Amino acid sequence: MEELSRQHWLHDLLSSVEVGIVVLDRDFNVEVWNQFMENHSNLRPSQIVGGTLFQHFPEIEPDWLMLKAEPVFNLKSPVFMIWEQRPYLFKFGCNRPITSELDVMYQNVTLFPLSSLSGKVERMCMLVYDVTDQASSRLNIEGLNDQLTEMSRVDGLTQLYNRRYWQERFQSLYRLAKRRDSVNTAMMLDIDHFKAVNDNYGHQAGDKVIQTLAKIIKKQTRETDLAGRYGGEEFAIILSDAGGEGAMQVAERIRKAAEATEVTHDGQTIQFTVSLGLAEFSAAFHNEMQWLDIADQALYEAKESGRNQAILRSK
Repeated sequence: MEELSRQHWLHDLLSSVEVGIVVLDRDFNVEVWNQFMENHSNLRPSQIVGGTLFQHFPEIEPDWLMLKAEPVFNLKSPVFMIWEQRPYLFKFGCNRPITSELDVMYQNVTLFPLSSLSGKVERMCMLVYDVTDQASSRLNIEGLNDQLTEMSRVDGLTQLYNRRYWQERFQSLYRLAKRRDSVNTAMMLDIDHFKAVNDNYGHQAGDKVIQTLAKIIKKQTRETDLAGRYGGEEFAIILSDAGGEGAMQVAERIRKAAEATEVTHDGQTIQFTVSLGLAEFSAAFHNEMQWLDIADQALYEAKESGRNQAILRSK
């Protein structure tokens, strides 16, 4: 009678806690499967007790879990697994679809040894904690921080880097080029007669032209290049691993694409051209601004020489 009462009390305890409780032997056969695990897995104890854990949960890699459990069985040491390292051990669905955007239950898991009377560890207990709310909050905060960081770096009109962040990256790139004496080319470009575009068609049309040029720049440059809106209708690009000849080819592609593009605004068609100035990196530059100044001088020369052209200058 006393034994039955104890078993009833133990069953009530295992059923009431909001934590998954699983007891496994050394072969990872399931000996205890509490109500929490039953509710989230839709597996009754009678369906899983006596079988191996891996039969029912293919998402759990046997070699990985066995390696994790070694200190538990051999050193009698608990092991902790947190969701930041591995989102979940059991792929349970998230039961809070309204309050959480996550599709699965995020879990923290503790493995601890269960010693026999002889002191040998023949079983381990696995505690599975539902930490979906905490994980969701953390991920939302991190996602928001990422968005704010991106917003602080990107120009709202063109979606290229803004001048402040571009300048920071440019400074780092210059230092790297200085150390490695690598081949890079700076490019400055702007829209020819842009004031006339604003005067004749309005500032909204001018913004459309700027956005169109930004799209052309994105299409004609690589992810490894550094492109940004330097101010107004002016753009700055660092072409990485590109000498003067290769950079001039990129400049010509941008120039020709701009020349061939028509922007439509309020039923009117706007055509535009760009001028470009380029300067190949030299280890003799004292700082990054000297490098950019050479490209700016080449841009000025291109505009003074008739616009709609690219000019490459050296130090």
